[in-house]
Amino acid sequence: MNRFGMLVFATALLALAASERDTLIEEGRRWWAHVERMASDDLKGRDIGSEGYEVAARYVAAEYEKVGLAPGGNGSSYFQPVRFVQRTIDESRSSLSIERDGQTAGLSLGEDANIGMRVTPAAKLSAEMVFVGYGTRVPEANYDDFRDADVKGKIAVMISGQPPGISAALVSHYQSQSERAKALEAAGAVGIATIGNPRTSDIPWARSTQARLQPALSLEEKSAGKTSIQLSISINPAQGNKFFAGSGHSLEEIFRLADARQPLPHFAMKGKLIARAAYRQSKVGSENVIGIRWGADPVLRNEFIAVTAHLDHLGVNPKLTGDQIYNGAMDNASGVASLIEAARHLNAAGAQLKRSVAFIALTGEEKGLLGSSYYAQHPVFGKEKKARVVGNLNMDMYLPLFPLKGLVILGVEESTLGDLARAGATAAGIEVWPDPAPERNSFIRSDQYSFIRNGTPALAFKFGYKKGTAEEKAVQGWLRERYHAVGDDLAQPVDREAAATYNRVLASMIRSAANAAEAPRWKDASFFKRFAKN
Repeated sequence: MNRFGMLVFATALLALAASERDTLIEEGRRWWAHVERMASDDLKGRDIGSEGYEVAARYVAAEYEKVGLAPGGNGSSYFQPVRFVQRTIDESRSSLSIERDGQTAGLSLGEDANIGMRVTPAAKLSAEMVFVGYGTRVPEANYDDFRDADVKGKIAVMISGQPPGISAALVSHYQSQSERAKALEAAGAVGIATIGNPRTSDIPWARSTQARLQPALSLEEKSAGKTSIQLSISINPAQGNKFFAGSGHSLEEIFRLADARQPLPHFAMKGKLIARAAYRQSKVGSENVIGIRWGADPVLRNEFIAVTAHLDHLGVNPKLTGDQIYNGAMDNASGVASLIEAARHLNAAGAQLKRSVAFIALTGEEKGLLGSSYYAQHPVFGKEKKARVVGNLNMDMYLPLFPLKGLVILGVEESTLGDLARAGATAAGIEVWPDPAPERNSFIRSDQYSFIRNGTPALAFKFGYKKGTAEEKAVQGWLRERYHAVGDDLAQPVDREAAATYNRVLASMIRSAANAAEAPRWKDASFFKRFAKN
């Protein structure tokens, strides 16, 4: 090629690159427009049962229709109704105190400790307390914080975190709400008290306590379940020694051992905790929003890949000064926006998919993975009667704060779905990095876990970073300052082109899973294989 030809070729390459960049910018702008709508002040934080959530749900349904998804809810709609029981504490008639050496010392709700509403509290409870380390039982690792601790009829006090020397996936499972409840009930505990380790807690006490007056929800169909647990409280770590007084131990000692990855002691705590709890209860409805791209294969169309992201957030907190709206831009309007855009990519490509794909904007994640739990137990597939979900790809707060160089794919080693996702990322030039913060228990903290417990291989995605980098600083700063805070709004810095790149990668992963020769399956060595349904 002569010099003129080389110049023409180079110019063409530059024009192609510029055109591709323009396309990516436009895709990022479109993704952000969805986030802007769902996280706008007008929608008031998309709390369950609010008009803001209903507006957001109708918006998602309309966008599903625009990108060619068929209604996947009840009847011929995009909506699957879900019913909840809602409890809100009445602090004016509630109290906590400690009785010790014949003296009773009152505790300040909001400052010393808070009474949680996810467990229906007894009107009055007086019980001794026992410190049980991490409050975790892992049979496969012969680890049991309750083995040498007598908690029958008592309140189990524990810190957040993971015992050393056990795989993060294994510990995460046994620290899930349902598994921990089983362990507590088996040990005979009547209550649970949790102290967050400031070193590993996502949300500082000063911010988490602001949400204590918000309602807690449970699925209406499960609200009548019997349990021995009559009280759940959270303790401010800065005031934790009020509980440890007279035990011969201090909370500082416990945190030092935990941070050094040393075994934690178990011991009786002196005195009794006295709790009085009053609350208001009501019923509320919401819905999952479901759109379907039907598979073309007459047999495999009955196997569904569920692509999920939660639509709900925390609503409004009138007790705050100034901004009172939890907009939830990254948590998780960003993920729902990616549902829409991934569906758009698949539609624009015109590629045939063998399996069907359900795009589901879920309700109730912030209240305990409730919408996904309901869907996993009550899937809807239009008119298909023998259909089943065979794989789940979930997005929750994946944080496109910087250019996409690496992805953390939670669960990537557990199933063949992880192999497909890794291959898709690699093909796009994206590395797959290990979870840099396994102590956050991320694998059990979002909606993918509802599918996992129902036997379905599932994955969740985060933008990756490595220790000691600017990206790590950005993520940690976001968690510290914006997670479950009013700062998760539309004014924060976001890399829209990185989100657009992620949406392309997600679409390719969906395509691979939908067209794979066999349905996703758990690997033989995976702990989660036990949930598979034969």
